[in-house]
Amino acid sequence: MELLLIRHGLPVRIDDAGGPADPELSEEGWDQARRLAAWYGDGREPIEAVYCSPLRRALETAMPLAEVTGHEVVIDEELAEFDRGFHFYVPLEELKAAGDPRYRQMMSGEWDESVEVDPETFRQVVVGAVERVIAANPGGRVAVVCHGGVVNAYASHVLGIESTLFFNPGYTSVSRILAARSGERSILSLNETGHLRP
Repeated sequence: MELLLIRHGLPVRIDDAGGPADPELSEEGWDQARRLAAWYGDGREPIEAVYCSPLRRALETAMPLAEVTGHEVVIDEELAEFDRGFHFYVPLEELKAAGDPRYRQMMSGEWDESVEVDPETFRQVVVGAVERVIAANPGGRVAVVCHGGVVNAYASHVLGIESTLFFNPGYTSVSRILAARSGERSILSLNETGHLRP
């Protein structure tokens, strides 16, 4: 089967939510989600199921895709991002551009103390969740709308890369995994963004 790991659209920035931040999509993020849905809604690449993280930015990205493909969104709690407990949400690109030390900390695996899971445990949880999706859908093409960290965690597992975070997927980018019934997993592509072109 072919697995599409899709990062959510661009969310709004939250500097301090006073508790776990769960931002909604920005206007640009909604546009990205609509473009993603239009790309897969034309039937060239039929999608047979849509899975999603429980976080708002992923759910809002998944809704247009589920609507055009005629599927209900299946929510899996273990597809949530490692920053689920963070009190802020600042896009990684903004943290990097500003030289914010939080960017270096996240990329090196030194996560916020409010997060109760370490990088390797996070990867194990993600791999288990993605493998459940694969087992439930032995054929066809399945979309999993999730997060940059989730995409990294599963892709790094398939590639045998030690670092849990090794690249920064674009918003609504698609990373394709081929999952053979034999158990072999192959990366077909990382970070496809053709649907965002004019």
